[in-house]
Formats: sequence, C-alpha cells, structure tokens
Amino acid sequence: MTDATHDAATPPPYYRRHIFFCLNDRANGEACCARHGAQQAFDHCKAQVRALGLAGPGQVRVNKAGCLDRCAGGPVAVVYPEGVWYTYVDLADIDEIVTSHLRDGVAVERLRLPPDVGR
Repeated sequence: MTDATHDAATPPPYYRRHIFFCLNDRANGEACCARHGAQQAFDHCKAQVRALGLAGPGQVRVNKAGCLDRCAGGPVAVVYPEGVWYTYVDLADIDEIVTSHLRDGVAVERLRLPPDVGR
C-alpha cells in the first residue's frame, strides 16, 4: 500500500516504513547476526535516519528484533510494509539502504536476501 492509496476511511500507517535488525546472539556457537556486526549496523542506521530527518511518526522507525529465522544469510534486516529482506556487509551498505529504500522508496536489489535463505 502506498501513501497515495489512503483516504479518509483508511488512515495512513503510523510509520511509512519500518526496518527491523536481527540482533540475536546464539550462545551455542550457531550462526547468528550478533556476531556479524548487527548492533553496529542498527546503531548506524538509527543515527543516519535521524541525521536525514527521516525519524518519527509518518516517517521511518528503526527497531531491534530477536531472531528473524534467516540466520544463514546473516546479518539480516527487513523493511516493511514492502517486506524486503536485506543482508549487508558494512556500514556503506546500511547507508545505501537508508537513502535508497527508507528515504526514496527504492529497494537495493544487490543487497536483497535470496528468498530461499533460511536458518
């Protein structure tokens, strides 16, 4: 649903876009996002969203998540309402997700997590 599809009967969502970062840490040695810089990526994304004036109601929300069950592709993040799953390598990837997807509404194809990647 895009912003243009809302009318008086269907108010706009509280946040235009919502990104969730898996920050799960597995103590048993299994693959997990926490061991791949997920906290740093989350902190960086939150700071970039604020710096660009994208944070707050009607705009973008950056949230922590527990296990998103796609560990084999970690670290992972997902953007809603589009349901686009990302994997990333460094903070430059996070910057690209922020400017291209969270700000401009264009998914970053090169960072999309393949649909068959699970746990």
